Amino acid sequence: MDRPIKKKKWTPQRIGIGIAALAFAVFSVYSIAFAGKQSSLNVNREKITVSKVERGVFDEFIVVTGVVQPLKTYQLDAIEGGYVAQKLLDGGASVKQGDLILKLENQRLTMDFVNRETEMYRLINELENTRLRLKQDKFALRRNLAELDFQIQQAKADNDRNCKLYSDKVVSLQEYERTKITYERLVKQREIEVENQQFQEENSLVQIKQLEGTLDRTRLNLKMMKQNLDNLSVKAPVSGLLSRVDVEIGASITAGQNIGQIDDLNGFKMRVEVDEHYISRIFPGLEGSFDFSGATTRLIVSKVYPEVRNGRFQVDMTFDKKIPDGIRRGQSVPVRLQLGKPAEATLIPTGGFFSDTGGNWVYVLNSTGSRAEKRKISLGRKNPQFYEVLSGLEPGEQVITSSYANFGDKDILNLQ
Repeated sequence: MDRPIKKKKWTPQRIGIGIAALAFAVFSVYSIAFAGKQSSLNVNREKITVSKVERGVFDEFIVVTGVVQPLKTYQLDAIEGGYVAQKLLDGGASVKQGDLILKLENQRLTMDFVNRETEMYRLINELENTRLRLKQDKFALRRNLAELDFQIQQAKADNDRNCKLYSDKVVSLQEYERTKITYERLVKQREIEVENQQFQEENSLVQIKQLEGTLDRTRLNLKMMKQNLDNLSVKAPVSGLLSRVDVEIGASITAGQNIGQIDDLNGFKMRVEVDEHYISRIFPGLEGSFDFSGATTRLIVSKVYPEVRNGRFQVDMTFDKKIPDGIRRGQSVPVRLQLGKPAEATLIPTGGFFSDTGGNWVYVLNSTGSRAEKRKISLGRKNPQFYEVLSGLEPGEQVITSSYANFGDKDILNLQ
């Protein structure tokens, strides 16, 4: 017969549900008991820097070092190579355009010039001889033609006379034909002589034209070689200050080598070096300024050099108005370079806190100044004095801006 089966009260499923409920209850009690408990640290107030958040004008700029340079600088490059025979001026001397600075010597150039000059004189003599020969040939032709014309005239007279006598049966046919052949031979000989002389004259004229062309080219080459010899005397291309000469007597100089520079003293500019981080934000027309002799002088970016060396690039700035009296080449001054237009913003002073937090949070003091608590913030632009606050802080609040390196990860600082 069938027997009823009793249900078990504590099944594995119910046991599992009970354990989970108990764990949740324990976690809830722990959270309620310790939710308000935060880590804290006692800090000596005298060892920290407290700054006030303010509302003001944010002026985006960077401070760079500017070096005063001449507005124009002329490089002295050796046009021809050689060794330094004389050094007449040293760096620091004032020069006028055309003043002799160095004298170089180059034996190869000198020998080439002498050989080319000799070749030119040979061509001149050959050209003159060809012209003289042409004149002599013309005189010889005139002489030969005069002689032939005389002989032809006599032969023609003999031929005409014998022709009449032959018709009168006075002379024989043989005598008549002899004078006729003689006359015709002389006429033919004159034609050949004229044709030969024309050929000789045309040939001489071609030779003269070729010699004249060669002579012109030789003279041009000689002129260029003379200029190359003149280039061995290094002269000042402009008036100014010979700021440097980088060679000494006896030194060997190659063509194109830089040997010095001349500064134009009629104006100055400011050359600054900027971190490559700002290369996309620097362009001609930006303004800058520096303080000199108790006054502020305005500068304008005139040229940006895109080449980056050692993480920095160069920028030229010109003076907006009058150049300050007393400023000298090579003088360095701190330049305030504007990166944007001033604008109203919430500001927090710069400090060591940024390197510890990345600008993501700060310690904000309470109303009594007795403690400081962590608070998330968002920062924007930066200049050497302030950070722009985007969110998280209000004007009038006080924050710790010194380094947080000794605070660990504490949530609250108790100021003593």
